[in-house]
Amino acid sequence: MKKFDKVVIVLWLVVGFLASAVFAEDPPRVVVEADAVSICQGERVLMRYLYGNVPFKPCVQQLFSPQGVNILRDSPADHQHHHALMFAVAVDGVNFWEEQKEPGRQLHRSFGEVKIGKSDEGPRAEFTEQLDWINPRSKELLLKEDRTIEIRRMSGVDVTLLSWQSNLTVPPGKDSVVLSGSHYFGLGMRFVESMDGKGQFRNAEGKAGEVVRGDERLTFANWCAYSAEANGKPVTVAMFGHPDNVRGPTSWFTMTKPFAYLSATMNLHKEPLKVAADKPLVLRYAVALWDGPVTDEQINRIYQQWVRNN
Repeated sequence: MKKFDKVVIVLWLVVGFLASAVFAEDPPRVVVEADAVSICQGERVLMRYLYGNVPFKPCVQQLFSPQGVNILRDSPADHQHHHALMFAVAVDGVNFWEEQKEPGRQLHRSFGEVKIGKSDEGPRAEFTEQLDWINPRSKELLLKEDRTIEIRRMSGVDVTLLSWQSNLTVPPGKDSVVLSGSHYFGLGMRFVESMDGKGQFRNAEGKAGEVVRGDERLTFANWCAYSAEANGKPVTVAMFGHPDNVRGPTSWFTMTKPFAYLSATMNLHKEPLKVAADKPLVLRYAVALWDGPVTDEQINRIYQQWVRNN
């Protein structure tokens, strides 16, 4: 396996036939720079992942709709620990979510596999990052993660589809770790400011969910979607949870005021999760992004296609 670290790499997809003339002219590519990884098509960035010069955790810093609208906001003044699209929980009592009082740090170690190819849906590009979850006080390695990020542009459908897989492994010398945290800990997404307060959430079950406090709710469903305007342009973003994930279907945390937030959780605030050394935890999620409104049927269709191929 070839390693890539702090160099610029451009990898081009060459295929015998392509799903569309657009991809034939501009196949996707992965660009790895000193601090960030981008997946691009031509001169256009589809996603930007920040891994260097981050205070505590790497994140998907930008995600663009098919028409080029970014929906993610990194480290806003009101909650600087909200890093766009990020994954964080507490491990053995060390908090990797908030960034106060000696928070845990997800330390980038290296990049592993970079894949460019095509699936039945269309061309795709992905990369895998190795991270160590570190206790800042003792410098102890608490958890190892292989994180794979994929971008797929699906044939005949105007949607940007990002897949996120985290393989969490207990490091040598430890029998197990315990994951815990607040009701919003998990894979969380902070939106651009123009999407705050005015959008609407919905989910695969069509349920309002349990009220936690104020505008905050928790709902169990296969997917949860949010529709709003991003800088004056209507968008719909849906998060998917794989049915094979632990404690499925996914427990979704949602809020719209004073800012909008969506998080795929594992219900850790009610029941911490023990991860044994002989049984790594695999979590698979996805984010689908459309320009304009979409129906539940359209969301379900993409969700089912994603599940079949993941």
